[in-house]
Amino acid sequence: MEQRRLGRTGLTVSVLGYGCGAIGGLMVRGEPAEQERAIGRALDLGVTYFDTAYGDGASETNLGRALKTLGANPTVGTKVRIYDDGRSDVAGRIAASLEGSLKRLGRESVDLFQLHNPITVDGRAPSFTDAEILEQAVPALQRLQAAGKLRHYGITGIGDAAALRHVLAEGGFATAQIPYNLLNPSAAAPALPGMPDLGRIIDHAAEHDVGVIGIRILAGGALSGSEARHPVAARDVAPIASGASYAADVAAARRFLPLVEEGHVGDLVEAALRFAIGPAGISLVLVGTATQAEFEHAAAAIAKGRLGEAALARITALRD
Repeated sequence: MEQRRLGRTGLTVSVLGYGCGAIGGLMVRGEPAEQERAIGRALDLGVTYFDTAYGDGASETNLGRALKTLGANPTVGTKVRIYDDGRSDVAGRIAASLEGSLKRLGRESVDLFQLHNPITVDGRAPSFTDAEILEQAVPALQRLQAAGKLRHYGITGIGDAAALRHVLAEGGFATAQIPYNLLNPSAAAPALPGMPDLGRIIDHAAEHDVGVIGIRILAGGALSGSEARHPVAARDVAPIASGASYAADVAAARRFLPLVEEGHVGDLVEAALRFAIGPAGISLVLVGTATQAEFEHAAAAIAKGRLGEAALARITALRD
Protein backbone atom coordinates (compact mmCIF):
# COMPACT_ATOMS: atom_id res chain seq x y z
CA MET A 1 0.00 0.00 0.00
CA GLU A 2 1.17 3.52 -0.77
CA GLN A 3 2.80 5.29 2.17
CA ARG A 4 2.76 9.06 2.61
CA ARG A 5 4.48 11.57 4.86
CA LEU A 6 2.28 12.81 7.73
CA GLY A 7 3.23 16.47 7.81
CA ARG A 8 5.85 17.55 10.31
CA THR A 9 5.39 14.47 12.51
CA GLY A 10 8.21 12.60 10.80
CA LEU A 11 5.86 9.63 10.51
CA THR A 12 5.14 7.79 7.28
CA VAL A 13 1.65 6.30 7.18
CA SER A 14 -0.47 4.22 4.84
CA VAL A 15 -2.65 6.30 2.53
CA LEU A 16 -5.61 4.28 3.84
CA GLY A 17 -6.10 4.34 7.58
CA TYR A 18 -8.41 2.12 9.62
CA GLY A 19 -11.19 4.08 11.29
CA CYS A 20 -12.37 2.29 14.44
CA GLY A 21 -15.48 4.44 14.67
CA ALA A 22 -19.07 4.03 15.69
CA ILE A 23 -20.46 4.79 12.22
CA GLY A 24 -18.97 1.69 10.59
CA GLY A 25 -19.33 0.04 13.97
CA LEU A 26 -17.19 -3.10 13.79
CA MET A 27 -14.68 -1.95 16.42
CA VAL A 28 -17.44 -0.70 18.71
CA ARG A 29 -20.21 -3.30 18.41
CA GLY A 30 -18.57 -6.24 16.64
CA GLU A 31 -17.54 -9.58 18.09
CA PRO A 32 -13.97 -9.72 19.51
CA ALA A 33 -12.83 -12.51 17.19
CA GLU A 34 -14.12 -10.65 14.14
CA GLN A 35 -12.46 -7.44 15.32
CA GLU A 36 -9.12 -9.19 15.66
CA ARG A 37 -9.43 -10.79 12.23
CA ALA A 38 -10.24 -7.42 10.68
CA ILE A 39 -7.32 -5.64 12.35
CA GLY A 40 -4.99 -8.46 11.39
CA ARG A 41 -6.13 -8.33 7.77
CA ALA A 42 -5.69 -4.55 7.67
CA LEU A 43 -2.13 -4.97 8.89
CA ASP A 44 -1.53 -7.63 6.21
CA LEU A 45 -2.79 -5.16 3.59
CA GLY A 46 -0.19 -2.62 4.65
CA VAL A 47 -2.27 -0.37 6.91
CA THR A 48 -0.04 1.40 9.41
CA TYR A 49 -2.43 3.95 10.97
CA PHE A 50 -5.41 3.21 13.22
CA ASP A 51 -7.82 5.91 14.41
CA THR A 52 -9.89 5.43 17.54
CA ALA A 53 -11.68 7.16 20.51
CA TYR A 54 -15.28 6.24 19.76
CA GLY A 55 -18.20 4.45 21.42
CA ASP A 56 -17.50 5.88 24.90
CA GLY A 57 -14.06 4.29 24.80
CA ALA A 58 -15.17 0.88 23.52
CA SER A 59 -13.16 1.21 20.30
CA GLU A 60 -10.01 2.02 22.29
CA THR A 61 -10.50 -1.02 24.50
CA ASN A 62 -11.18 -3.26 21.53
CA LEU A 63 -8.32 -1.92 19.42
CA GLY A 64 -5.90 -2.21 22.34
CA ARG A 65 -6.92 -5.82 22.94
CA ALA A 66 -6.68 -6.73 19.24
CA LEU A 67 -3.24 -5.19 18.79
CA LYS A 68 -1.95 -6.91 21.92
CA THR A 69 -3.31 -10.27 20.73
CA LEU A 70 -1.70 -9.75 17.32
CA GLY A 71 1.58 -8.48 18.76
CA ALA A 72 1.36 -5.40 16.54
CA ASN A 73 2.48 -1.83 17.20
CA PRO A 74 1.22 0.44 14.39
CA THR A 75 0.73 4.21 14.58
CA VAL A 76 -2.35 4.95 16.69
CA GLY A 77 -4.31 8.17 17.04
CA THR A 78 -7.05 8.94 19.54
CA LYS A 79 -8.99 12.03 20.61
CA VAL A 80 -10.39 14.21 23.34
CA ARG A 81 -13.75 15.97 23.17
CA ILE A 82 -14.47 18.58 25.83
CA TYR A 83 -18.10 18.58 26.90
CA ASP A 84 -19.92 21.38 28.72
CA ASP A 85 -18.95 20.13 32.18
CA GLY A 86 -15.27 20.33 31.23
CA ARG A 87 -15.18 23.85 29.81
CA SER A 88 -14.19 25.40 33.15
CA ASP A 89 -11.04 23.24 33.32
CA VAL A 90 -9.89 22.57 29.78
CA ALA A 91 -6.40 21.46 30.79
CA GLY A 92 -7.73 19.06 33.41
CA ARG A 93 -10.25 17.57 31.02
CA ILE A 94 -7.60 17.01 28.35
CA ALA A 95 -5.22 15.32 30.79
CA ALA A 96 -7.92 13.10 32.29
CA SER A 97 -9.17 12.08 28.84
CA LEU A 98 -5.68 11.09 27.72
CA GLU A 99 -5.08 9.02 30.86
CA GLY A 100 -8.33 7.15 30.24
CA SER A 101 -7.43 6.55 26.61
CA LEU A 102 -3.98 5.21 27.47
CA LYS A 103 -5.46 2.84 30.04
CA ARG A 104 -8.02 1.49 27.58
CA LEU A 105 -5.43 1.14 24.81
CA GLY A 106 -2.91 -0.48 27.15
CA ARG A 107 -0.20 2.00 26.17
CA GLU A 108 2.11 4.39 28.00
CA SER A 109 1.85 6.98 25.22
CA VAL A 110 -0.09 7.57 22.03
CA ASP A 111 1.33 8.65 18.67
CA LEU A 112 -1.35 11.24 17.94
CA PHE A 113 -3.79 12.94 20.32
CA GLN A 114 -6.41 15.13 18.67
CA LEU A 115 -8.78 17.79 19.95
CA HIS A 116 -12.23 16.86 18.63
CA ASN A 117 -14.25 20.05 19.22
CA PRO A 118 -15.25 22.44 16.42
CA ILE A 119 -13.31 25.70 16.34
CA THR A 120 -15.40 28.75 15.49
CA VAL A 121 -15.38 32.53 15.67
CA ASP A 122 -18.16 32.73 18.27
CA GLY A 123 -17.07 29.70 20.33
CA ARG A 124 -20.61 28.59 21.10
CA ALA A 125 -20.63 25.14 22.76
CA PRO A 126 -19.61 22.55 21.79
CA SER A 127 -17.13 24.68 19.84
CA PHE A 128 -14.29 26.84 21.13
CA THR A 129 -12.83 30.04 19.73
CA ASP A 130 -9.38 30.01 18.21
CA ALA A 131 -8.16 32.14 21.13
CA GLU A 132 -9.48 29.63 23.67
CA ILE A 133 -7.73 26.79 21.86
CA LEU A 134 -4.42 28.64 21.70
CA GLU A 135 -4.56 29.93 25.29
CA GLN A 136 -6.04 26.92 27.11
CA ALA A 137 -5.79 23.72 25.07
CA VAL A 138 -2.39 24.14 23.43
CA PRO A 139 -0.37 24.64 26.66
CA ALA A 140 -2.08 21.55 28.14
CA LEU A 141 -1.24 19.48 25.08
CA GLN A 142 2.34 20.70 25.10
CA ARG A 143 2.77 19.71 28.76
CA LEU A 144 1.50 16.21 28.02
CA GLN A 145 3.83 16.00 25.04
CA ALA A 146 6.79 17.05 27.19
CA ALA A 147 5.81 14.38 29.73
CA GLY A 148 5.98 11.71 27.03
CA LYS A 149 2.26 10.93 27.11
CA LEU A 150 1.78 11.82 23.44
CA ARG A 151 4.13 12.18 20.50
CA HIS A 152 2.11 14.68 18.46
CA TYR A 153 -1.14 16.60 18.85
CA GLY A 154 -3.73 17.63 16.29
CA ILE A 155 -7.25 18.92 15.73
CA THR A 156 -10.41 17.95 13.93
CA GLY A 157 -10.75 20.65 11.29
CA ILE A 158 -14.44 21.43 11.64
CA GLY A 159 -15.76 24.93 12.29
CA ASP A 160 -15.07 28.33 10.74
CA ALA A 161 -12.30 28.45 8.17
CA ALA A 162 -10.80 31.68 9.55
CA ALA A 163 -10.58 30.31 13.10
CA LEU A 164 -9.13 27.02 11.88
CA ARG A 165 -6.50 28.79 9.79
CA HIS A 166 -5.40 30.83 12.82
CA VAL A 167 -5.10 27.75 15.02
CA LEU A 168 -3.15 25.80 12.41
CA ALA A 169 -0.77 28.70 11.88
CA GLU A 170 -0.08 29.42 15.55
CA GLY A 171 -0.84 26.34 17.65
CA GLY A 172 1.89 23.89 16.72
CA PHE A 173 -0.67 21.29 15.66
CA ALA A 174 0.97 18.49 13.70
CA THR A 175 -2.21 17.12 12.10
CA ALA A 176 -5.76 18.02 11.19
CA GLN A 177 -8.64 15.68 10.42
CA ILE A 178 -10.62 17.44 7.69
CA PRO A 179 -13.85 16.44 5.88
CA TYR A 180 -13.27 15.94 2.16
CA ASN A 181 -15.45 14.05 -0.29
CA LEU A 182 -17.19 14.01 -3.66
CA LEU A 183 -20.20 15.83 -2.23
CA ASN A 184 -18.21 18.69 -0.73
CA PRO A 185 -14.58 19.09 -1.83
CA SER A 186 -14.33 22.73 -0.64
CA ALA A 187 -11.51 21.89 1.79
CA ALA A 188 -9.27 21.70 -1.30
CA ALA A 189 -11.36 23.26 -4.10
CA PRO A 190 -13.82 26.09 -4.78
CA ALA A 191 -17.05 25.90 -2.78
CA LEU A 192 -20.11 24.30 -4.35
CA PRO A 193 -23.60 25.84 -4.20
CA GLY A 194 -25.62 24.61 -1.24
CA MET A 195 -22.65 23.11 0.59
CA PRO A 196 -20.69 24.46 3.58
CA ASP A 197 -17.55 26.27 2.49
CA LEU A 198 -14.46 24.78 4.17
CA GLY A 199 -12.28 27.49 2.70
CA ARG A 200 -9.61 25.31 1.10
CA ILE A 201 -8.31 24.56 4.59
CA ILE A 202 -6.29 21.60 3.28
CA ASP A 203 -4.13 23.97 1.24
CA HIS A 204 -3.59 26.15 4.32
CA ALA A 205 -2.63 23.12 6.40
CA ALA A 206 -0.09 22.06 3.78
CA GLU A 207 1.49 25.53 3.88
CA HIS A 208 2.20 24.97 7.58
CA ASP A 209 3.35 21.36 7.11
CA VAL A 210 0.31 20.04 8.97
CA GLY A 211 -0.47 16.43 8.08
CA VAL A 212 -4.02 16.18 6.77
CA ILE A 213 -6.16 13.14 7.58
CA GLY A 214 -9.18 13.01 5.29
CA ILE A 215 -12.41 12.14 7.10
CA ARG A 216 -16.03 11.69 6.00
CA ILE A 217 -14.70 10.58 2.63
CA LEU A 218 -17.77 8.34 2.24
CA ALA A 219 -20.05 10.94 3.89
CA GLY A 220 -20.83 8.49 6.67
CA GLY A 221 -21.71 5.79 4.12
CA ALA A 222 -23.97 7.93 1.92
CA LEU A 223 -21.49 7.77 -0.96
CA SER A 224 -22.30 4.08 -1.32
CA GLY A 225 -25.50 5.37 -2.92
CA SER A 226 -27.64 3.32 -0.55
CA GLU A 227 -29.57 4.21 2.60
CA ALA A 228 -29.33 0.61 3.88
CA ARG A 229 -27.25 0.17 7.04
CA HIS A 230 -25.45 -2.96 8.25
CA PRO A 231 -26.72 -4.26 11.64
CA VAL A 232 -23.36 -3.40 13.26
CA ALA A 233 -23.28 0.11 11.79
CA ALA A 234 -24.74 3.22 13.40
CA ARG A 235 -28.48 3.52 12.75
CA ASP A 236 -28.52 7.30 12.32
CA VAL A 237 -25.74 9.31 10.71
CA ALA A 238 -25.75 13.09 11.01
CA PRO A 239 -24.07 14.79 8.03
CA ILE A 240 -20.89 16.77 8.66
CA ALA A 241 -19.98 19.42 6.09
CA SER A 242 -22.35 17.98 3.48
CA GLY A 243 -26.13 17.97 2.91
CA ALA A 244 -29.14 18.60 5.11
CA SER A 245 -29.68 14.91 5.89
CA TYR A 246 -28.26 11.45 5.26
CA ALA A 247 -31.04 10.82 2.73
CA ALA A 248 -30.12 14.03 0.91
CA ASP A 249 -26.48 12.93 0.77
CA VAL A 250 -27.47 9.54 -0.64
CA ALA A 251 -29.56 11.25 -3.33
CA ALA A 252 -26.64 13.52 -4.20
CA ALA A 253 -24.30 10.53 -4.36
CA ARG A 254 -26.51 8.79 -6.91
CA ARG A 255 -25.93 11.64 -9.33
CA PHE A 256 -22.43 10.22 -9.77
CA LEU A 257 -23.69 6.82 -10.96
CA PRO A 258 -22.70 7.61 -14.59
CA LEU A 259 -19.09 7.16 -13.42
CA VAL A 260 -19.94 3.51 -12.84
CA GLU A 261 -22.17 3.10 -15.88
CA GLU A 262 -19.47 4.52 -18.16
CA GLY A 263 -16.72 2.33 -16.73
CA HIS A 264 -14.60 4.91 -14.93
CA VAL A 265 -14.96 2.99 -11.62
CA GLY A 266 -16.45 -0.23 -10.38
CA ASP A 267 -18.87 1.38 -7.92
CA LEU A 268 -19.56 4.63 -6.07
CA VAL A 269 -17.44 3.61 -3.07
CA GLU A 270 -14.43 3.20 -5.33
CA ALA A 271 -15.13 6.60 -6.90
CA ALA A 272 -15.31 8.28 -3.50
CA LEU A 273 -12.15 6.66 -2.18
CA ARG A 274 -10.01 7.33 -5.22
CA PHE A 275 -11.29 10.91 -5.37
CA ALA A 276 -10.40 11.48 -1.71
CA ILE A 277 -6.74 10.50 -2.08
CA GLY A 278 -6.30 12.90 -4.98
CA PRO A 279 -5.07 16.14 -3.35
CA ALA A 280 -1.34 16.30 -2.71
CA GLY A 281 -2.06 17.89 0.67
CA ILE A 282 -3.82 14.80 2.03
CA SER A 283 -1.57 12.33 3.85
CA LEU A 284 -4.15 9.62 4.43
CA VAL A 285 -7.88 8.97 4.46
CA LEU A 286 -9.86 7.07 7.08
CA VAL A 287 -12.41 4.37 6.39
CA GLY A 288 -14.53 2.77 9.06
CA THR A 289 -16.45 -0.38 8.20
CA ALA A 290 -18.98 -2.85 9.55
CA THR A 291 -17.18 -5.91 8.17
CA GLN A 292 -13.73 -7.07 7.17
CA ALA A 293 -14.99 -7.51 3.60
CA GLU A 294 -15.92 -3.83 3.40
CA PHE A 295 -12.42 -2.81 4.39
CA GLU A 296 -10.85 -5.20 1.89
CA HIS A 297 -13.04 -3.63 -0.80
CA ALA A 298 -11.80 -0.18 0.25
CA ALA A 299 -8.16 -1.31 0.14
CA ALA A 300 -8.62 -2.77 -3.35
CA ALA A 301 -10.10 0.52 -4.54
CA ILE A 302 -7.28 2.56 -3.02
CA ALA A 303 -4.73 0.27 -4.70
CA LYS A 304 -5.97 1.54 -8.08
CA GLY A 305 -4.66 5.00 -7.22
CA ARG A 306 -6.03 8.46 -7.84
CA LEU A 307 -8.81 8.98 -10.36
CA GLY A 308 -7.66 9.79 -13.88
CA GLU A 309 -8.28 13.04 -15.72
CA ALA A 310 -11.25 11.63 -17.67
CA ALA A 311 -13.03 10.60 -14.46
CA LEU A 312 -12.32 13.95 -12.82
CA ALA A 313 -13.64 15.79 -15.86
CA ARG A 314 -16.79 13.67 -15.75
CA ILE A 315 -17.26 14.51 -12.07
CA THR A 316 -17.09 18.21 -12.90
CA ALA A 317 -19.63 17.75 -15.70
CA LEU A 318 -21.99 15.82 -13.44
CA ARG A 319 -21.80 18.55 -10.81
CA ASP A 320 -22.53 21.20 -13.43
